[in-house]
Amino acid sequence: MRIGIPKEIKNNENRVGATPSGVAEMVAHGHTVIVQRTAGEGSGFSDADYEAAGAILMPKIEEVYGHAEMIVKVKEPIAEEYKLVEKGQILFTYLHFASDRELTDAMLASGATCIAYETVRDRQGRLPLLVPMSEVAGRMSVQQGAYLLEKPHGGKGKLMGGVPGVRPAKVTVLGAGVVGYNAAIVAAGMGAQVVIMDINLARLRDLADVLPKNVVTMFSSEYNIRRELADTDLLIGSVLVPGAKTPHLVSADMVKLMPKGSVMVDVAIDQGGCFATSHPTTHSNPTYVVDGVTHYCVTNIPGAVPMTSTQALANATLPYALKIADLGWREACKADPGLAQGVNILDGEVTFKGVADAFGLPYTPLRL
Repeated sequence: MRIGIPKEIKNNENRVGATPSGVAEMVAHGHTVIVQRTAGEGSGFSDADYEAAGAILMPKIEEVYGHAEMIVKVKEPIAEEYKLVEKGQILFTYLHFASDRELTDAMLASGATCIAYETVRDRQGRLPLLVPMSEVAGRMSVQQGAYLLEKPHGGKGKLMGGVPGVRPAKVTVLGAGVVGYNAAIVAAGMGAQVVIMDINLARLRDLADVLPKNVVTMFSSEYNIRRELADTDLLIGSVLVPGAKTPHLVSADMVKLMPKGSVMVDVAIDQGGCFATSHPTTHSNPTYVVDGVTHYCVTNIPGAVPMTSTQALANATLPYALKIADLGWREACKADPGLAQGVNILDGEVTFKGVADAFGLPYTPLRL
């Protein structure tokens, strides 16, 4: 199969869809890999590294799309790329369709086979291609929040861990999945007082056994969230409904409960966000203020640390990319029902229910 690795063109997105190591594996399996020149530079990989791994380098993104049977990348295509996606082409990347009607319509019109990283499942029902970036985003959410709490950056001027005789910051985490767990670990490690909330009591029991003593678990309800917001310094939204639009757990009137100079980091913004006042931002313009509260809603948080993120993501995606290339997407999905759950759009039809429900579109179950 001819596999294309284009350069990411989303704002400040320096990750790349495959490492030189991954390219070497693809070539060893008998596939042709076409990499756009400079695609890996932001992640620390040179064109020479890819050439040494056996890739064919092409200068223009149009050439990569034009020659490839499968495109492997990191982020969803943006408007400039819509016209490049071809009928029958396999698009294997993060897509987050449920939060973007324009993208959904464009990919329906393209006739491509769109396989979304974020809805692929393993044999245990977990989301193996979402986990590595969720780990990065969860840890970075606290890092960014701590920075934004500093007075020169618009915050209230509070140190996360405090000092002897002075209270530390309070961090409230909504959602106890991979993002929430990693956020809680880092915030606790910085010495903050942490509350992590979820509706899954079994998950909260598990976390109560492994998280440090400065982390409190709490059942998530509107009543409880409202009570916690009144003295929360950093609020992290990490709720996920796989492949579907994220519900708003914090309404606009609830934001007003937070002290001025507090910070909200919406890691769920890729799927629409879990704060009513959230809207997507970029690394070049990451924040805005609503009712005195700083909002950080960057849609590609891990893109800020591409040397780490690219390697973590590629480690997870490579086995699936090889399976698709070796067998063809249809046979690969027959062999792996979890991979089949990644097929969101096929031949102009929506084959993932969460996406169809988000926009009231017809849902066509995948038939292999």
